[in-house]
Amino acid sequence: MNHIISNERLTLERLKAIIDNSEKLVLSEASEGAIIKCREYLDRKMEDIDRPLYGITTGFGSLYNVTIPKDELSQLQYNLVVSHACGAGEPVRPEIVKLMLFLKVQNLAYGHSGVQLITVQRLMDMFNEDILPVVYQQGSLGASGDLAPLAHLSLPLIGLGEVMYKGEIRPSAEVWKEKGWEPIKLQSKEGLALLNGTQFMSAHAVWSILKSMRLSRWADLIGAMSLDAFDGRIEPFLPLTHQLRPHTGQISTGKRFMSILAGSQLISRVKEHVQDPYSFRCIPQVHGAVKDNIMYVKSVIENEINSATDNPNIFPDEDMIISAGNFHGEPIAIPMDALAIAMSELASISERRTYQLIHGLRGLPKYLVVNPGLNSGFMIPQYTAASIVSQNKGLCWPASCDSIPSSQGQEDHVSMGSNAATKLVRVVDNAETVLAIELFNAAQAMEFRRPAKSSPLLERVLKHYRKEVPFITDDAYMHPFIEKSIEFIRKENLPI
Repeated sequence: MNHIISNERLTLERLKAIIDNSEKLVLSEASEGAIIKCREYLDRKMEDIDRPLYGITTGFGSLYNVTIPKDELSQLQYNLVVSHACGAGEPVRPEIVKLMLFLKVQNLAYGHSGVQLITVQRLMDMFNEDILPVVYQQGSLGASGDLAPLAHLSLPLIGLGEVMYKGEIRPSAEVWKEKGWEPIKLQSKEGLALLNGTQFMSAHAVWSILKSMRLSRWADLIGAMSLDAFDGRIEPFLPLTHQLRPHTGQISTGKRFMSILAGSQLISRVKEHVQDPYSFRCIPQVHGAVKDNIMYVKSVIENEINSATDNPNIFPDEDMIISAGNFHGEPIAIPMDALAIAMSELASISERRTYQLIHGLRGLPKYLVVNPGLNSGFMIPQYTAASIVSQNKGLCWPASCDSIPSSQGQEDHVSMGSNAATKLVRVVDNAETVLAIELFNAAQAMEFRRPAKSSPLLERVLKHYRKEVPFITDDAYMHPFIEKSIEFIRKENLPI
């Protein structure tokens, strides 16, 4: 199955389907024509240009006023790529690198970057063959594009760097030889087109949003299981209250809980307590705010992945080459910081529900074991969740609040969006773990409500979950069960 690269607006759902279905990329005729047209225009322009063009006939950054001789312009672009490939830290996970490749192809295919057709085709070859460059997490300021990580993404094009191929990290030159591919000789502006852009930030954002959307759905399901196991009340989810404060996410969360809990014997029985703690009673407000934030950030990132973000921008029809700032990460850095806060809160309220379940309230045994004292039961999984929630709080300091001038002051305000991106991934991963721990506890607590039943939907989920994680009678090695719980909520083919 193929995906046609074109000017048609791309949604995150479509991008997810392309990755999940291992679709191959093919350029539309219109995109191929736009790439060729822009390159030919730039070549003609180079013949009679009477002024310096930033990054095309000049150096980069604070070296913008150094004019480069025509016979050294190709070397200029090569030098740019190799000199900027100075990333550090841990490698970026392969699934995010693959998103980077896709987004770079999409960016270049608009025909405003001046690259050769072969350059775009080779990037597509790498995507289609799952030949993924080794890219490092640290090095970008999120301003002049993601310079260092995109340099590592681009090194294989010129026969340098390393790639992950068939489960092995190998020199790209070896893989190129096997494939019969020749290193590309970069032309004027090409190195800059490859390195300027927000594809490192955007790929992390795409990955994080898609996972956040899934975790938000699971948070409702797990929260409903906890509510029922805690003998909670349904009134906070009734629609009348939410009509008085009509936030979209709050309304949809109330409806979702009513649907999930439909038919539950537990939720419908008479309650002795008048109200529940906030971690249960305020689920519509907290989960709803997270939903609203996810949808806002999703709209911003969808704009970003449908944009050309390198520099300069080339406009053949208007006979203009404009050096501007579309590579600056601020439009997505601030939303990514906001999404980290939202997902941290989703984990935070989850951990509080876990705490309530093990507290020995409402007929549940302390630490959710029959014989507490001899058994510590579920005491320490809550510690683990609390530790992770605390770590998230530190990670949620907004990276976009910071700026460190670079390039001798020419690049004097940067977004630090790359740091917002990498820590967002950590926060989302952490939220997944905390939710898995809540599921582990909620499923255990539910067994103490037998023979009463929860809703048909939640009983189906419990039935599937028990195939992976058993009821805990006496103290056991808990780590594997937490890992299995994490894996359980990663599955897509469950009745949710």
